[in-house]
Amino acid sequence: MKTIAAIVIALSAATAVPAWADNWTTYHIPEAGTSVDIPSAIFTEQSGKPDGYGQQFRTSDGSADLTVQAVRRQQGVSPAAFLAAKQPPSGIVYKRITPDFFVVSSIKRDKIWYDRCNFTRRYVHCVLINYPAAEKRRWDEVVTRISHSLRGG
Repeated sequence: MKTIAAIVIALSAATAVPAWADNWTTYHIPEAGTSVDIPSAIFTEQSGKPDGYGQQFRTSDGSADLTVQAVRRQQGVSPAAFLAAKQPPSGIVYKRITPDFFVVSSIKRDKIWYDRCNFTRRYVHCVLINYPAAEKRRWDEVVTRISHSLRGG
C-alpha cells in the first residue's frame, strides 16, 4: 500500500512540472537585433514592457519571471561600469564580467535571480530571470539555454 501511495505522489508531482525541454521559441527584438530562446511552455504569460525594448514574461502561477531587454549602450560604458550603475544588491553569489558581457546571480527572498547582459557597439542585450531557489536543479538547464542563446546584432 505504501508503494502505491508513493507512486501516486510521484506521478502527481511529475504532472505538475512544466515540460522543461519542450516548446522553445526564439524571441526577437527587431529594433536592437536581439534574439533569445525562451521556453514558451514555461513562460506562458506576457507581463509588461521593460525599459528600452523587449518583453517581460511569467509563469502561469507567477512563481518565476523572465525579462528580455535591449537598451541603447552609452558610448564607452563597459560591462563593469554598466553593472555598477545598476547598483545590484549586495551578496552576489556568482559574478563574471568580461569586456563583452556580465553575468550575476544571487538569492533574494527565496528566489534565485540571474542577470546576463551582452554588449554590442550600439546596444546592451539582457535576460533577467527570477525563479524559486527551492527548484534550482529543475531550472539549471533552462537558465543555461536561455543565457547561452542570447544574441545581439
